Amino acid sequence: MNQRAYPVPSDQNHADNNSPSRLQSLVIITGMSGSGKRSIFKTFEDMGYFCVDNLPTALVPRLIEMTRASGGKIVKLAIVVDVRLRESIADFKRLFRDLKAETFRTTIIFVEATDEVLARRYSETRRIHPLAERQSLTEGIKAERRELSEIRALADLIVDTSDFSVHDLRNRIYEQFARETAEDKLNVSVVSFGFKHGIPYNADLVFDVRFLPNPHFVPELKDLTGNHQQVVEFMFNSQETKEILSKIEDMLEYLLPRYAKEGKSYLTISVGCTGGRHRSVMVANELARRLARDGRRINLIHRDIHAK
Repeated sequence: MNQRAYPVPSDQNHADNNSPSRLQSLVIITGMSGSGKRSIFKTFEDMGYFCVDNLPTALVPRLIEMTRASGGKIVKLAIVVDVRLRESIADFKRLFRDLKAETFRTTIIFVEATDEVLARRYSETRRIHPLAERQSLTEGIKAERRELSEIRALADLIVDTSDFSVHDLRNRIYEQFARETAEDKLNVSVVSFGFKHGIPYNADLVFDVRFLPNPHFVPELKDLTGNHQQVVEFMFNSQETKEILSKIEDMLEYLLPRYAKEGKSYLTISVGCTGGRHRSVMVANELARRLARDGRRINLIHRDIHAK
């Protein structure tokens, strides 16, 4: 059998390999047919990876070279390599060895499940197993497992999905790869509004602060807004303002990582008072400031600050 070499272009001629414009992470997803590779693939898409499904090994080095020409637009890459391509196991092994020698991090994920679970999944979907066209489903699964045994031995992470729901599998990948960075992908908006003008249509969380002291009834503050220092000082003179800010902050610090882990991309936190000019503006400003302390990206919107 003729052996093919797949040289991966080296970074040795490029300066600053730690630059954020260079490829930082490559994930190769492979394993048993019907084991959940596509679910993992979609999870990496949600985590911001550039994803390519079912790529021949000969094209992997070319794809990596394309990431270097992307001007920093592709720094995380995930690829599904499938047995259905009928490629040589030796080619896989040679490619994996070359990738491991690169400056970027390469992680090989091997996905599997028990024979019984795989057979049940194929029976439920009525799909044809790639190695069971001329033999029974059970024989095809066993043949694939033998064929992939050497690839499995090379894996950095083996994921057995036998007892996983799609939700469980997603969480497993997030815990492994996005524990520290998932929250960075959550786009958080803090919106102040007035209840008399209606609740924002896209609100995910709504906090009603109409119980707080109202600057509207203080003559020297009536024509100001929650952006003015005089109103801020008036509000902070109330113990209730300090308490509600602390309680909302604690709740959001608990919720935001969990929304991010679940794969939510956008979260709108709405803070309402009667008119949307004083209390809600001041509280929204303070919440946005506190949430941004950990480097989060916060969009601050005062919807009704100029409404009458």
